[in-house]
Amino acid sequence: MKFVILFEDNPDADPDIRKTHMSRHLDFLENHRGRIEAAGPLSDPSGAGRDGLWIVEAYREEDIEQLIREDPFWPTGLRKSWSILKWMQVYAAGSRLIQPG
Repeated sequence: MKFVILFEDNPDADPDIRKTHMSRHLDFLENHRGRIEAAGPLSDPSGAGRDGLWIVEAYREEDIEQLIREDPFWPTGLRKSWSILKWMQVYAAGSRLIQPG
């Protein structure tokens, strides 16, 4: 099952914290490539980076929570919270993935 994870950054976090820990964070994502299909920061209308998003393949939300806590970004104080949302992908690469019926 696919899930979208939305991260909310801590507005009081050190502005350089993402840059400081990015290499370890990317290593973590690569080491979990079989489950974390996509990841990246979001940005506000002015283009400033904030928050983040993952697309994850998992059986249970508990497995995702474990991944989040293992991410090097989590203990740094960068992240304030997360939301886990089930996602049904119906369209990809120019094609329907379901047939309405």
